[in-house]
Amino acid sequence: MVARTRGREPMSAEILCIGTELLLGNITNGNARWIAEQLAALGIAHHRQQVVGDNRERVIAAVREAAGRCRLLITTGGLGPTPDDLTTEAIAAAFDTPLRERPEVWADIQAKLTSRGRPVTPSLRRQALLPEGAAVLPNGTGSAPGMIWSPEPGFTILTFPGVPSEMQAMWTATAAPWLRDAGLAEGVFASRMLRFWGVSESSLAERVADLLEQGNPTVAPYAGAGEVKLRLTARAATPEDAQVLLTPLEAEIRHRAGDHCFGADGDSLASVVLAELRRRGQSLAVAESCTGGGIGAALAAVPGASDVFLGGVIAYANALKQALLAVPADLLATHGAVSDPVAEAMAQGVRRCTGADWGVAVTGIAGPAGGSADKPVGLVHIAVAGPDGCVAGPVRFGSSRGRQWIQSLTAGEALDRLRRRLLEP
Repeated sequence: MVARTRGREPMSAEILCIGTELLLGNITNGNARWIAEQLAALGIAHHRQQVVGDNRERVIAAVREAAGRCRLLITTGGLGPTPDDLTTEAIAAAFDTPLRERPEVWADIQAKLTSRGRPVTPSLRRQALLPEGAAVLPNGTGSAPGMIWSPEPGFTILTFPGVPSEMQAMWTATAAPWLRDAGLAEGVFASRMLRFWGVSESSLAERVADLLEQGNPTVAPYAGAGEVKLRLTARAATPEDAQVLLTPLEAEIRHRAGDHCFGADGDSLASVVLAELRRRGQSLAVAESCTGGGIGAALAAVPGASDVFLGGVIAYANALKQALLAVPADLLATHGAVSDPVAEAMAQGVRRCTGADWGVAVTGIAGPAGGSADKPVGLVHIAVAGPDGCVAGPVRFGSSRGRQWIQSLTAGEALDRLRRRLLEP
């Protein structure tokens, strides 16, 4: 075989995810993201990701191409007993290497299945086949093992099953220690994700334009459903040194962004709001029309929310707004359900009927129908009622991205308005 080392990038890794279900969109490719984070934590440069279907020739081609570019290839998927589980066979074929059965692997597979009361079928035996010279990467929870194999000088392949829990356990137990000892790292990476609401990606980028140009640490912007994020990444010899680089950069960005920055890393608007209410010893209830429970769902998704979040009322129909939230009929008749006065009455009503310190209410037109010239699709009125009074105001979201987009932004905007109220002196 012709060696393919000429174009190989030093100290670089690639991720190859195998599975037709990934290409069809049936499964979200969370494995690549998780592995990428692990590589960064180990200080291993990661330059490419690729997805191929369950096709032997395409897998062979992808592996051969990677062998000419990188030092480390990590694959997920295609390890198992079925005909479409062809990763191991294709990798061996890419380097003209025969497969050999590993008796110890086959014995381990049989023992696992027997202990779980599952039948041992002949098709499972193909999982014990590995390329000649490859080391076993044990799978402590599933039946299909992976491998660690260097088919060429300066090039190593690590294979993992596609089941996330199996892959992650194998990585932690075996792959990560092996990689730490393999000399592939160039220092370590440390990252921090800062989260913002109420500012556009372009506006935030202008505020930190000079910081986006620097080399280490780096700053990269990301935009989502109403939220903007900045990922800060530093490379250094040790995790402590990397944090030393990140800390002043984070402080500078927070200073420039002001109260638009609501948190970092795993924070959400809901978790930040709940934490502040908990610090104050106060409680919250919500009244929702157009979001249909979206605000409550966001709050309830945060562990421990129940000690602060009392609950909510979903009141789509005007009759329920009157019966459950005591919204006056004359307000509905005069201003319509989508209005500041009705939003205020809803917020005050849910605060009163639950005994919460704070009440948040939303009423709007999520579409795609129901809008008018005066009240178009995307118009939402939000009210926040608290011990110091009630404040309401409209917001207009574009209608082009659809109903779920409007509902998601409405929930975020409502929580952000509460957050800002809580920040007031």
